[in-house]
Amino acid sequence: MPLRPGRCYRRLKRPYTRTEYIAGAPYVQIPRFELGNTKPKERARFDYVVELVTEEAGQIRANALEAARQMAYKYLSKYVTDPNFYLKINVYPFNVIRENKMLAMAGADRLQQGMRLSFGVPSGRAARILKPGMTIIHVEIEGKNLAHAKEALRRAASKLPLPTRIVIFPKQPRQVKASA
Repeated sequence: MPLRPGRCYRRLKRPYTRTEYIAGAPYVQIPRFELGNTKPKERARFDYVVELVTEEAGQIRANALEAARQMAYKYLSKYVTDPNFYLKINVYPFNVIRENKMLAMAGADRLQQGMRLSFGVPSGRAARILKPGMTIIHVEIEGKNLAHAKEALRRAASKLPLPTRIVIFPKQPRQVKASA
């Protein structure tokens, strides 16, 4: 059965996240949340941070997050190569999406019961964006590759159901505490 359109799940409803009580909750289909150069010592040379930030509250389905991740990673690995960037998905699809499956054929009204027992069965997962300004994707990169990072996040944003914007700022150096 095909997926319902994203507009069916974009708005926030009551969270449904306790997977220990949900029989048949689907697994998260995103294999990796951190990509590129993930070693903290090697990431110290990156001097800019580029983030994809939401402008509205809502839900992002796990398959949309995975599509955005693949688009951003494919572009960055092709034009910048893996050791020259760090990409992280900051949201996790905790919310389990339910679907009340309806038949669409001749005589379906005799087979199904409409809205009776309409709680639905688990059909996917979604990340909840509770307030505008939440970061979805975080990229650390050198200044010379800044245009590539912007283009990668622009392509990733086209896969997401919520309006987003790209924010660029210089990376703050980490303060190391001196042991006395």
